[in-house]
Parts: sequence; structure tokens; C-alpha cells
Amino acid sequence: MELATLIECPPRWFRWLFPGAVFRLPSENKGEKRVFLTFDDGPIPEVTPWVLDVLDRYGVKATFFMVGQNVQRHPRLLEEVRRRGHSVGNHTLHHIQGASATTLRYMRDAAEGADVTGSNLFRPPHGWLRPRQLWALKKHYRIIMYDIVTRDYSKRVDAARVIDNVRRYTRDGSIIVFHDSLKSFPRLKTALPKSIEWLQANGYTFDTLN
Repeated sequence: MELATLIECPPRWFRWLFPGAVFRLPSENKGEKRVFLTFDDGPIPEVTPWVLDVLDRYGVKATFFMVGQNVQRHPRLLEEVRRRGHSVGNHTLHHIQGASATTLRYMRDAAEGADVTGSNLFRPPHGWLRPRQLWALKKHYRIIMYDIVTRDYSKRVDAARVIDNVRRYTRDGSIIVFHDSLKSFPRLKTALPKSIEWLQANGYTFDTLN
């Protein structure tokens, strides 16, 4: 399996490494098709308001996993995301990586992020946790992972590849990761509206994580 495929749609063995974490939420009713759009790394004034306008245009609700430092810098954007009916999650205070932090430091950063965002939903930056970190976090938060990573952040892919990842891997219950970040914006400008249009044309409805 290519590394890109492992990132874009993590295989079953990878999901087993994180027991209790949520990668996908299939519909309870047979025949329904729903997805969960999520955005990581914001909020920032250069991108997040644009994302909100696109979601409004298509009547879509999403979940924003926010970096606490960004919320501290732009608190009105947190309020605006909620005002428009979207959900908010915690992406740590400093976008800290589990592989490079002790469990104590990671838990402290996660707790500070939760205080700022006011959310018990938690997504680890870079989608990775060490086992001790996972078990400690599960006592306090609902761990939300992903079924699809669009790779909108990567300069190695273009908008067409981001859209293709959505088309190729989406299924009922998929939790899809985009980013409201400057790094992603060159691809997001095209890929987000086109992805939403494709999902709607193929009978998917959109839900938030609560």
C-alpha cells in the first residue's frame, strides 16, 4: 500500500491502533448516506470566513477542530462559527504532536485547548497519538479521527486530486478532513465547493459531530 493511500483512507489495521476513537459514523437507517465535513487548524481570518460562506451557500453544516492559540488570537471567529450553526472541536492549544511530547505535556496542552474551545471533542494534530496519550485522553474527551484525509494541505497534490480523494473514498458515515489554513487555501478554493457539489449530487447529507 502506498503511503498516500494510507494517509488518505487509513486501513483497518491502523484504526485498530486507536481503540475507542471514532473514524466513521454510519447511518442507523439502511439506505441513508451521510457524511461529516471537518476542518482542522483554524480559525484564521484569511480562510475561515470564506469557508463559512461556502458552507452557507450550499446549506451545509460542519465541525471545526480549532487550535487554541488561533482561537485566542481570533475569538470572534469562534463565535461566528457557532453562530452559523456549526460544531467546534479541540485540536490542542499549540497544535502539539503526540510523537514529540510526553503524555503529561500533551494532556496539559489538550486541556488548555478544551478550555479555549469549550469542547469535549478532540482530534490529535497529524492524526497520531501514543497509546498512553490515547488512554489518558479517552477519560476526558471523545476522540474523533477520520475516514478520509483530503490532503488539501499538501503542495504535492492539486485541487483535482483533493476532489478525487473525496470521490474515491467517501461512503456512508465518512468523517472527511479539510483544513481552514493558509497552506490549504490554494487547493481548498476549488476543491471544497466542487466536493460539496459532488456529494450532494450523489445523495449525501451532511451532519455535525456533537
